[in-house]
Amino acid sequence: MKFSIKRSVFINSLNIVQRAISSKTTIPILTGLKLEVFENKIILTGSDADVSIQTTIDADNQDNELSIEQSGNIVLPARFFNEIVKKLPQEIMNLEVNDNFKTKITSGPSEFTINGLDANNYPHLPEVETENSIHLSADIFKEIINQTVISVSKQESRPILTGIHVSLNENQILAVATDSHRLSQRKVELQESHGANYDIVIPGKSLSELAKMIDDNQQSIQMDISENQVLFTFGKTNFYSRLLEGNYPDTSRLIPKSSETKIEFNSSELLGAIERASLLSHESRNNVIKLTINPSNQVVTITGDSPDVGNVEEDLQPSNSEGADLEISFNPDYMKEALRAFGNTEINLSFTSALRPFTLIPTGTEDGFIQLITPVRTF
Repeated sequence: MKFSIKRSVFINSLNIVQRAISSKTTIPILTGLKLEVFENKIILTGSDADVSIQTTIDADNQDNELSIEQSGNIVLPARFFNEIVKKLPQEIMNLEVNDNFKTKITSGPSEFTINGLDANNYPHLPEVETENSIHLSADIFKEIINQTVISVSKQESRPILTGIHVSLNENQILAVATDSHRLSQRKVELQESHGANYDIVIPGKSLSELAKMIDDNQQSIQMDISENQVLFTFGKTNFYSRLLEGNYPDTSRLIPKSSETKIEFNSSELLGAIERASLLSHESRNNVIKLTINPSNQVVTITGDSPDVGNVEEDLQPSNSEGADLEISFNPDYMKEALRAFGNTEINLSFTSALRPFTLIPTGTEDGFIQLITPVRTF
């Protein structure tokens, strides 16, 4: 196996597959990077058994400056190999593997030799065969992930809640995540009907990595679903993730159908006030701030205190408020993450009582995007 390539191109591909490689895996060969060289392309693969990423470098693309002399395959120690390639002195690098898996990497006057492993021992990637591929707008799908993954549970005691529940019918995608203290739900109408219905739970960690990989130049992303795997294809990259087994709880009944108190705010202004109040609440053991709503005076007061440090109080003028007076306490970190997911927009906050979950919804939308937070009992 022997080839030469433009180093910056190779580094970009290494960085992509490196996202799936973990040093903590129980399968030693998965700490390595699989490198397959064909007559007209190179395929790089990384995996931690839960997530697998595969990307291709084509010889046909002249910008890659890829010259292949001899095909073959090998598994190389990912961390060392990545660091070596990044530190090479010149823009063109050469790689050559001999019969006993000794791998020579050269660039200008620099030469490294590292030990590789037989690629035949590397686990096969899962086969995802489906008749119904789903094509999604890349930026909208990235937005769906970022708006829901914040509510994924980090506790392994209920594994199903560590994922995002994705429901697909012919022309709609619904994504929901909850850790039982808060909930994020996003619904999007698809531009084309796919003629398929799916109900799957994708690990939140997998989707977080996927969102980081989707750049602004990416137009669309293809999703293929099998019994226990999902495959996302975009550009020259394939991203595989296992699916979580089990039934996701019915979350539709958690969203209140009516409210006693409503206020409207600019999300960025409210976020700023919550951040200021949480400066002190973080110093107290319970980390709670209180919202006092007085619709008749059109005033909302935010208070936070720490017995050791002091307290903060700030009066805010909502864009609109109506209904009954209310005092409600909540975790400011949940509120901050929810508000950041909206960006800079007007939002409606709807409350039923001091002890019932409340919702945040962008003004002018019914149920396309909902954040729900459970309050904290302070009495």
